[in-house]
Amino acid sequence: MPNKTTTEDLHCEKENVNCIKSYETIVIGAGQAGLTMGYYLKQHKGDFLIIDKGKAIGEVWRNRYDSLQLFTPRMYSSLPGLALEGKQHGFPTKNEVAEYLKSYSELMALPIQMDTEVLRVSKTEAGFCIKTTKDTFYTANIVVATGPFQKKQVPAYSSLLSKKIVQLHSSEYKNPSQLQKGNVLVVGGGNSGAQIAVELSEDKETYLAISKKPRYFPLTIGGKSVFWWFDKLGILKETNTSLIGNIIRKKGDPIFGAELKNAIKKGDIIVKGRVGNALDNKIMFEDSTTLEVSNIIWATGFQQEYEWLKVGGVIGGKKEIIHNRGISQVKGLYFLGLPWQSRRGSSLLQGVDYDAKYIIEHMKSTVIQ
Repeated sequence: MPNKTTTEDLHCEKENVNCIKSYETIVIGAGQAGLTMGYYLKQHKGDFLIIDKGKAIGEVWRNRYDSLQLFTPRMYSSLPGLALEGKQHGFPTKNEVAEYLKSYSELMALPIQMDTEVLRVSKTEAGFCIKTTKDTFYTANIVVATGPFQKKQVPAYSSLLSKKIVQLHSSEYKNPSQLQKGNVLVVGGGNSGAQIAVELSEDKETYLAISKKPRYFPLTIGGKSVFWWFDKLGILKETNTSLIGNIIRKKGDPIFGAELKNAIKKGDIIVKGRVGNALDNKIMFEDSTTLEVSNIIWATGFQQEYEWLKVGGVIGGKKEIIHNRGISQVKGLYFLGLPWQSRRGSSLLQGVDYDAKYIIEHMKSTVIQ
């Protein structure tokens, strides 16, 4: 789009920035949420750009641990307009998903600018200014589609451990070759922690620290994915305001598959309780037991990070996003891909479609004619 001086540029100059490119909508993040938003913006002929700090589409998926396999089947892992090929009740690998996202962006011919990290977003009278490592943009609308996996979460006491211990967050773990000789403690009872612990238990003395007894769900029932059954029962459509939805949200996700359960039963993985503290080469658990460790995998999740979002009325006191189904209190500012944004699948590959449709309809009623 040719550069031009507009009234909006003058608003940006008042904020001591030089907005050299203007768009109706800018989507921040080129993962599954950003690509889905791009699909609908293109359908409605919107003037938009997707920006992302990564080097390539699908990079986040490719950088996860080598053995990662989704517990959602291919039939529930597609974006609008393009099915993920393969056995529909089968489970795709991380590289399969990464390649699919790359192909999707190309086939849909979405306008994407990679290697562009957002430094600051500020509000003006007529819209927003987005200062990045490459350009400064003006836009009337922003869709923040950066996803739930932004800043790794590691407990503060990890800094008290000996430098001789290998410590990796689950986002940094690739395969067992990264670890040194000796035992390994995986901290965290989610599906990533479960998969990593099972893999490591094949060759190492493995411990798994969890705060509560795991709940297990089978990956398949009667040859069909358990998510197919969830869909038929209406569970996938339960909203974040429904009684069943709130119960599911409170309990959290179960462990999908029986690999962890079997490894624990065979004694390949030793279960420990919640970690309370750490010092030197020793982990202290809340039940007063201790364990000397050589390697630790922190499967302790992520925090959402929006330090660059300098817009009032969006971030709550506990750093939570204030929104209604992705629509913030600030005109023109939207969020997509948040966990439980509207229902269980909001942060999953196919689930983001539902929320993107809702946002585009809101845009149509206020901006896109």
